[in-house]
Amino acid sequence: MSLIVSLIGFAALAMIIHELGHLLAARSCNVSASEVGLGMGPRLAGFRLGNISFSLRAIPIGSFVMLDGAALKEKSVKAQLLVHLGGVVFNLVAGFFTYGTTFGWLNLLLAAGNILPLYQHDGWKCGVVIMRAWMRGKSQPAERAFTFSGGFVSLLIAWAVVRMFI
Repeated sequence: MSLIVSLIGFAALAMIIHELGHLLAARSCNVSASEVGLGMGPRLAGFRLGNISFSLRAIPIGSFVMLDGAALKEKSVKAQLLVHLGGVVFNLVAGFFTYGTTFGWLNLLLAAGNILPLYQHDGWKCGVVIMRAWMRGKSQPAERAFTFSGGFVSLLIAWAVVRMFI
């Protein structure tokens, strides 16, 4: 029982670290954020710190930072990539500093999962930013193909990882 509670607590902390990475990267690029949330669905509790609302949501799956998407799209490709990869970088740093612990492995797994090109994950967002830059913004069919193929490649990677342990 205590193992499950510690895994849930460490996973929540790793997600908070991930979202703080996005938040700090966005702030360094002058992109405003309105909320950092842990979980999805209706808001259960929260507090406000400056202009940012921190909330705990009802469904304990995932986390998010609510960024000004229009302001982010106006930034350079390098700035957009920095913001999208900020969470992964923070998880990698936390994972390496706590390497060998449950918390360290959860951070490394969260970073690895987010870098995959799955729809709405950081790797997918980076791919779309790069694709739009290469195609000068006219990339709707290519984005659909990237989304489908990214999901397929991610499934192959997940299958290969599972096969390593089974």
